[in-house]
Amino acid sequence: MTNDGKFVKDKLAIAETIYLYALGIDTKDFFLYRSIFADQVEIDFSSYEGSSVTEPSILHGDQWVRRVQPLFTGLAATQHTMTNPLPAINGDSATCRMYMQAHHVYEVEKPDSWLTLGGYYDDTLVRSDLSPTGWLLTGVKLTVLWKKGDHSIMALAREAGRKLLER
Repeated sequence: MTNDGKFVKDKLAIAETIYLYALGIDTKDFFLYRSIFADQVEIDFSSYEGSSVTEPSILHGDQWVRRVQPLFTGLAATQHTMTNPLPAINGDSATCRMYMQAHHVYEVEKPDSWLTLGGYYDDTLVRSDLSPTGWLLTGVKLTVLWKKGDHSIMALAREAGRKLLER
């Protein structure tokens, strides 16, 4: 494979890593979700009110997954749509901006219990044989540009998810 071919393959693998982020969350496959994170990850969801991480934090990958698990367990459904990946590769590290819409449903039959966020992720990654794609996320920064719906469902879902996970 030429260097150009390797570069294209890496760009696709980086985008796939971020697509697996969405797939893991939306299918509640927390094993898959964990598989794309390095052991240490910097999370910055400070632009999103109501996040379980209110300021930029360096967390263990397992700790991050445990933090989001109650919320997504308590939601009836989510759909994270990721588009326009813009990866930049520098040897064994990379960055990627990915535009997103994240739809959160607390009660399926009640549209007033839904919340949709729009914005983008700025991610950092490292090459790793431990990842299903060959790349692991080392940083995830969410920038929320807009939101529509009932923000209060997130606290309700987080509490419902905690109760479900305690069983």
